Amino acid sequence: MGFLDRFKKKDQEKEALWTKCPSCKSILYVPELKENLNVCPKCNYHFPMGSMERVKSILTDYSVLFENILPTDPLKFKDNKPYKERLSQAQKETNLTEAIVVARGKLKDIEIILCAMDFNFIGGSMGSVVGERFYRACMLSAEQKIPLFAVITSGGARMQEGILSLMQMAKTSIGVGFLKERRVPYITLLTNPTMGGVSASFAFLGDIIMAEPGALIGFAGPRVIEQTIKQQLPEGFQTAEFLLEKGMIDMIVHRKDIKDTVYKLLKIATYRKGCHAV
Repeated sequence: MGFLDRFKKKDQEKEALWTKCPSCKSILYVPELKENLNVCPKCNYHFPMGSMERVKSILTDYSVLFENILPTDPLKFKDNKPYKERLSQAQKETNLTEAIVVARGKLKDIEIILCAMDFNFIGGSMGSVVGERFYRACMLSAEQKIPLFAVITSGGARMQEGILSLMQMAKTSIGVGFLKERRVPYITLLTNPTMGGVSASFAFLGDIIMAEPGALIGFAGPRVIEQTIKQQLPEGFQTAEFLLEKGMIDMIVHRKDIKDTVYKLLKIATYRKGCHAV
């Protein structure tokens, strides 16, 4: 490695130790930011959080499920880059196999199944594998009467899989239906952003729908809607705060309070051993 290469590497390592908050513009020390669950200590801006970070922050004694279900390229999709290459790149960059991780573990003293999505994996888009893993999580929860908690972030359906991706909206909704039939608690947490086909399916089917502060939540983006209806949208349109005011979600929860809040809700829902009431 030459002198210039070593200099560039050291410079990149220094940059990785610091980041700027997009909200208050404060310069933040990355290790301290991570200790604070990726929340800005100055203004409480919630930075994106990876799916495995979510799992580790919520569960103990967990095991990851359904990792044998892997994405393929059924349509042989080619754009600027072949879909297979996009998948390979996303897997390498995120160290994940897909945009959703399903884990079973303990939330304090309650056993739950957690589905955590990751926006870094092709925008958290829902393809056939995301839909199948979520559906299987629902089936397992329903069969064993274990509460299901979903942490959701997504840009919507994955266009590289065409109609196979859109079909997952129905499949995931059917999965939630099994939970409701068995009266098994299902709680969702909508994070920034939650859009498209995911918001139009399992994201808004929770018994309790929570959101992180400032999360963008909706179907189409604000600019697309404005261009379609030829009207200016209200300030804060599609933010978690706007949706709470309009009765579209149940509560906004700071990231540091998520674990305790879900625990309290599940204690209420499972007030008697062997009985799930929602």
